Amino acid sequence: MAHALDLIGDRWALLVVRELMHGQKRYTDLAASLSGIGTNVLAARLKELEAAGIVARRTLPPPAASRVYELTEYGQELRPAMRELALWGARSLGPPTDEDVLFPGWLENALDTVIAPLAPSGSYEFRVGDEVASLVDGEARNGPATDPDVVIEGDAVGVYHFLVDRTADDVTVTGDRALVDALLAVVPQPA
Repeated sequence: MAHALDLIGDRWALLVVRELMHGQKRYTDLAASLSGIGTNVLAARLKELEAAGIVARRTLPPPAASRVYELTEYGQELRPAMRELALWGARSLGPPTDEDVLFPGWLENALDTVIAPLAPSGSYEFRVGDEVASLVDGEARNGPATDPDVVIEGDAVGVYHFLVDRTADDVTVTGDRALVDALLAVVPQPA
């Protein structure tokens, strides 16, 4: 465990990995999506993660010719550990508050990390404020689903209570009720 923490335990390291779980990104994209990280810290984490074989840097072919970072196969193997860490943390998280800042892509990330590995077949679209993300046959996607079987819409607090407390007071749920029940049956519950 000490060696693993030497590789990914520094501040921001797992958040960099989280951002790269959804595919390659340019340095500027990482800096923009990791609100509050200093450019010197981001550069250091990327260098350390690359040296550890977790992240790879490459240059895209022309015309883009941009330098991007992506997870290696070794880095992708962190997905189950990150899910377990997220579930562990969720036990004491509670619903979002007015002070919480939800970063762009938070909804897709939450669906991908917590629900996608267990999701039943079907297409689910989640609309939470400006964020729209989908689960389609167990795969989380940013944006709407094509002809979704179920649409769940509300604010972040309402969707939290719907998934955790199974109360639909502050959300609108349309679509196949059996699929809604199947989804709720697999959503992990905080202890």
